Amino acid sequence: MEFLPTRLSEVVEVRPKVFTDERGYFLETYHANRFSEHGLTLSFVQDNLSRSYRGVLRGLHFQIRHPQGKLVTCLNGEIFDVAVDLRRSSETFGQWVAVILSSELRNSLYIPPGFAHGFCTLSPSADVFYKCTDVYVPQSERTLRWDDPDVGIAWPEQENFILSDKDRIGKPLKEVECYP
Repeated sequence: MEFLPTRLSEVVEVRPKVFTDERGYFLETYHANRFSEHGLTLSFVQDNLSRSYRGVLRGLHFQIRHPQGKLVTCLNGEIFDVAVDLRRSSETFGQWVAVILSSELRNSLYIPPGFAHGFCTLSPSADVFYKCTDVYVPQSERTLRWDDPDVGIAWPEQENFILSDKDRIGKPLKEVECYP
């Protein structure tokens, strides 16, 4: 596995070693020892899987009292995956990073607790699998506004994103509850 820090060094792109032959391919998406060797000692407690269609934007979600680290992988299709630092004490507070995750690249993105997460679907459909370091607690969930100009995410050009009601009313960085 290759561990590539992003512009926000705690957000890490993971590129697996892929073994291919006439039968197909094999790869490890997670290996505790290899992650630990790169400073990522993680304990996952929940796995999630979503399917989204072209133009869907999900996020930017986070849990304020039960912060989740997430290892995000696109099993089918392609997404523009985004993490936003919401830790007020961080030098990178309010900054974002994006990585294209795809079934072709077979890469993953580790997003630590303290970051909001979201993505938009670039392919006709995308199946996104993510491992979480804490369980989902609905009353702890918050949504950062996806198009907040103070954050300034350069989402891929789309005519109209398809949003849930929750994502449509996300709060801007100036108003959303953040981490210390």
